[in-house]
Amino acid sequence: MTDSGLTSPQLLGVGDAKTGIVVGMGTDLVEIERFRLAMARRAKLGERLFSDDERAYAERHRDPAPRLAARFAAKEAVMKALGVGLGAFKLRDVEVARRKSGAPELVLRGKATALAERQGVTGWHLSLTHTDSMAMAVAIALG
Repeated sequence: MTDSGLTSPQLLGVGDAKTGIVVGMGTDLVEIERFRLAMARRAKLGERLFSDDERAYAERHRDPAPRLAARFAAKEAVMKALGVGLGAFKLRDVEVARRKSGAPELVLRGKATALAERQGVTGWHLSLTHTDSMAMAVAIALG
């Protein structure tokens, strides 16, 4: 348990966020075909960006690209909600997990956890969606 009362890794999702104020909000939109091409050009990119569980979930679907693109968008949205850019933490420090209901939830680790704790984040709301061509995520940090 940390001083802020959060466990590390920080496992906070929609069901854990009781009441609180919004301390940050981020959104990101990813072109799925562009993302697919980037993944094809760089064989190890998926391992660098996504946890084993994230990749396994996406691979269970006929076309994993939309689900991976939505998870990439979530990582970017978390950065924006925390007011930081690329390099503040590893993208793998933010994982999109799934509740039993199927709803997404965030798991923060490492520098992402430390940054969220310093900013007083005590919970998250996360929404993911995708069409055939675009993937989007909205992350709301609560304090």
